[in-house]
Amino acid sequence: MTQTQMANLHEDMIHDCQLDYYGKRLATCSSDKTIKIFEVDRENHRLIETLRGHDGPVWEVSWAHPKFGNILASASYDGKVIIWQERQTQWMKISEHANHHASVNAVQWGPHELGAILACASSDGKVSVLELREDGSWDTKIFSAHAIGCNSVSWAPATTPGSLVQTNAPSAPATQRKFVTGGSDNKVKIWTYNAELGNYVEETMLEGHQDWVRDVAWAPSILPKSYIATASQDKSVIIWSAESPEGPWSKKVLHMDTVMWKVSWSLSGNVLAASGGDNKVTLWKETLKGEWEKVSSVEE
Repeated sequence: MTQTQMANLHEDMIHDCQLDYYGKRLATCSSDKTIKIFEVDRENHRLIETLRGHDGPVWEVSWAHPKFGNILASASYDGKVIIWQERQTQWMKISEHANHHASVNAVQWGPHELGAILACASSDGKVSVLELREDGSWDTKIFSAHAIGCNSVSWAPATTPGSLVQTNAPSAPATQRKFVTGGSDNKVKIWTYNAELGNYVEETMLEGHQDWVRDVAWAPSILPKSYIATASQDKSVIIWSAESPEGPWSKKVLHMDTVMWKVSWSLSGNVLAASGGDNKVTLWKETLKGEWEKVSSVEE
């Protein structure tokens, strides 16, 4: 595993960094209220642009799929979500959304099969889902998700688990429009779109954490099984799995030595990275017996 260090990128703490679809651009965001875009080429990186528009710390950024263009969303303590786009090498703000009354803690673009659709989680306890219409306007759906505040959101793969590997499946794999959220009420909730109601409804509530759920990550997998990882201040990571999209969900608890902040799956969905308050990143894999074991640890 090679490591490349990038120093002195911002004037304050960096909260998130995300590579684009091709791994050629890196977006970082910070308490200095800015977002920086870098061009990355192996060990080299070059600052392309500094985006200014937020009035508070910027917690998270998310790249849209490249079929929609070079588009980046950002979430901030100022309660705003800003969507930025690069046009002819110039970055500009294309829309600003102030749907929340408190800090917006997380943003994530949905699977490209669903269109340009963005989920946003806020400390006001609500989740908003922004969808770009064909005429360029935005459709907004907003609903209460977690009583004390919502900290994270992660979309399920658009393709229903197992539909790509079923021999008797119809020619077009079934699509699903659902995501998972983590809250300050210690709960993890799965939401699915209800066409009749025209909004998202709670499908499942997963209980197991004893403190704030800081991050959630739905594994990108074409296998018949679904996996969700959740990180909490209770010094644990829970890996939830289900044989079918509707559940039931079983859990494996990974006990850690420190509060946990972030979880992230590999592109194939078989390796989980977890990071916490001890500045370590640990990598985990499932054994053939269904147990999860640590395969690597990276310390800074």
